[in-house]
Amino acid sequence: MARQIRHKSKNIGLSPGSLVFVGEKRTEKTTINVIDYNETACDEKELKSMEECAVYRDSDTKSWINITGLDNVKLFEKMGEIFEIHPLVLEDILNTEQRPKLEDFDRYLFLVFKIFYFSKDQNEIESEQVSVIFSSKYLITFQEKNCAVFDPVIERIKSGKGKLRKAGTDYLAYALIDAAVDSYFNLLEMIGEKIENVEDELITNARQENLHTIHQLRREMILLRKSVWPLREVINLMERGDSNHIKKSTGIFLRDVYDHTIQIIETVESYRDMVSGMLDTYLSSVSNRMNEVMKVLTIIATIFIPITFIAGVYGMNFHRMPELSWHWMYPIGFWILIAGIALIMIFYFKRKRWF
Repeated sequence: MARQIRHKSKNIGLSPGSLVFVGEKRTEKTTINVIDYNETACDEKELKSMEECAVYRDSDTKSWINITGLDNVKLFEKMGEIFEIHPLVLEDILNTEQRPKLEDFDRYLFLVFKIFYFSKDQNEIESEQVSVIFSSKYLITFQEKNCAVFDPVIERIKSGKGKLRKAGTDYLAYALIDAAVDSYFNLLEMIGEKIENVEDELITNARQENLHTIHQLRREMILLRKSVWPLREVINLMERGDSNHIKKSTGIFLRDVYDHTIQIIETVESYRDMVSGMLDTYLSSVSNRMNEVMKVLTIIATIFIPITFIAGVYGMNFHRMPELSWHWMYPIGFWILIAGIALIMIFYFKRKRWF
């Protein structure tokens, strides 16, 4: 939360529509890739400048323009001029802390959602914002860095399998959202396995490392919840068919994605309850372990109380103690007495099942 506030403070005092990149730089340079296709052909290329995108604005084919890297502000200014994109939309694209949303303009639809992936280097879940602008002729995606989530969609376009080449850009937008939602399922499966492992460790041997893992899981659940709940609203708005940019035939597929988001939300809520219960389990396990330790120490201290008393009595420097003159007083009168008291107390504690 503090990181988000620190990033948003960059826009304080600026006029609406000011283009300022808000977020972390994740690529060395901004790249532009285009997949231009129709029912019979598909052409993929990397463009060197934004001016080359102008031919795809009103072409007879359908074009998917993917821009990776959001820190080149001048490039986005040029793109806004070519595709007549509102400055407030460009401002939202450059702000990577956006809430998933859908905005309907006369010439295009503007869509924002999140994708998640597991970072092996950081050993945690990372999120990336994806912004989408699409009309009947073109679809533009804006990513913070290259991600493999959309690779299946690219392969389907290249191979010509399915409806992607035959359908419009609204179906391509659905395919991208569906790929993102499918990645949520893979992520939740990993989180579920992680939760099960932590639960087993908490029952057998709760450690300080488990507490760190539990807090990390709680942050991940909060992050997923903040992204999935608004996405459900976005898909619901698209599925209603109020926009001229979305065909009724695509609404059936959007309804299927909407059902998937409901399943994800239910799973996230279940995992949140499980993680909260894990924290209680950890505290209870630590408390029980402390009680066991204190019980053992208390029993040991209780056994030594009468022994300490006897040792204290006979440790006094008095000359007239009659039993001290007895020859067998030390081995029999002292040690056997102490051993007997200890054995009697241990037998009594065992009978009471105190240990």
